Amino acid sequence: MRAVDLIRQKRDGGMLDRAAIDFFVSGVTDGSLPDYQASALLMAIVLRGMSAEETAALTDAMVRSGVRVDYPDIDGTPVDKHSTGGVGDKTSLILAPLAAACGAYVPMMSGRGLGHTGGTLDKLEAIPGFRTRLSLDDLRKALAVVGCAMIGQTEEIAPADKKLYALRDVTATVESIPLICASIMSKKIAEGIGGLVLDVKTGAGAFMKSPADSRRLAESLVAIGVASGLRTEALITTMDAPLGRMVGNSLEVIESIETLKGNGPQDLERLSVVLAARMLIAAGLEQDDARAEARVLDALTSGAGVEKLRAIIEFQGGNPAVVDDYGRLPAAPDRHDVTAARSGYVSALQAELIGRAAVALGAGRARLDDVIDPGVGIEVMARVGAPVRGGETVLSVHHRAGRGLSDAAPMLAEAVQIDDAPPLMRPLVVDRVPHSFRGN
Repeated sequence: MRAVDLIRQKRDGGMLDRAAIDFFVSGVTDGSLPDYQASALLMAIVLRGMSAEETAALTDAMVRSGVRVDYPDIDGTPVDKHSTGGVGDKTSLILAPLAAACGAYVPMMSGRGLGHTGGTLDKLEAIPGFRTRLSLDDLRKALAVVGCAMIGQTEEIAPADKKLYALRDVTATVESIPLICASIMSKKIAEGIGGLVLDVKTGAGAFMKSPADSRRLAESLVAIGVASGLRTEALITTMDAPLGRMVGNSLEVIESIETLKGNGPQDLERLSVVLAARMLIAAGLEQDDARAEARVLDALTSGAGVEKLRAIIEFQGGNPAVVDDYGRLPAAPDRHDVTAARSGYVSALQAELIGRAAVALGAGRARLDDVIDPGVGIEVMARVGAPVRGGETVLSVHHRAGRGLSDAAPMLAEAVQIDDAPPLMRPLVVDRVPHSFRGN
């Protein structure tokens, strides 16, 4: 079997059988398939797509490229949540400690920034000393002691995906439903959870722009999970403007802590509570939304959630003092204001442009070897629907000595739209795919 034949076959619209997919995945895993051929096949998949059978085979091969974790020392169903990627989407830092404070076991395996969207690992690593690389034994110990671990992909779990994830980020091959599904579900199946709640983003700042495409992605993800014996459900949520007010790693850590203290933006708190409640139901701890949400809100208002975050930070080697002293987090020293061109209402803050601007500043990666600057980012001063006067600050850019500002500033100016009347607002949760869904 030759890689060039597989590339040609998919380029011409053909199907790849299980043997061909196994050859591709094993070659990526052991390094025998060069990056340029792996990238070429990824691009052919983006352009030509994959059938449900091919996607399932790819997911299975990626799971089998490593180990499937078990948790012999816990008495309960481990659960996780995954977002398909948004701008300012820091819900993981909020809902994981909330769910754990309610008694759920949460082995949360996250990724780095992908394309214009931020990554949970990059946010966590803004906390001085925080270790996202834990061994599987440390992961099991964290669940037994703290109830939650927030880690990166280990060498043992779906190693093929780790390599493909990095390649997709820098070869414009992110926006593919089969590749997204195989990447997400291979990690989730391999991490040994029994329940999974998916947050599938839709809108201008999401990888899937239309509700129909987002629904197709959600259905594909849920069908793969259910077929693998994993209780899986999806919420389809709006991603037109950044979630919350902060975009950038340290800034988002601060906003997450403030939300756990009860001081966060309403949209960010609400989505975090809804997702955490569904995690409790997936874990079998609650049976309906009302009781589950009440339990999560109690963990929020009582301070149990923020104290659980403190415990997670301490267990994973970070400085728990950041919860009380934000001055211990990295910060960018310089500011640049993006102002309203005229008076009116903020009708749009285009999330994708804001995400790309954050990458230009150094908050994300344009290349595999780029180094993240955890202190830079963008603060939303006037949110969508807010009245503004001409010259009033809409976005405040946190930058370091102008690095990337010449690229970021025009994108941010374009991202801000002002109209004479306030816009119609879409609901936060626009659709759901229940765990009973088994595919078409």
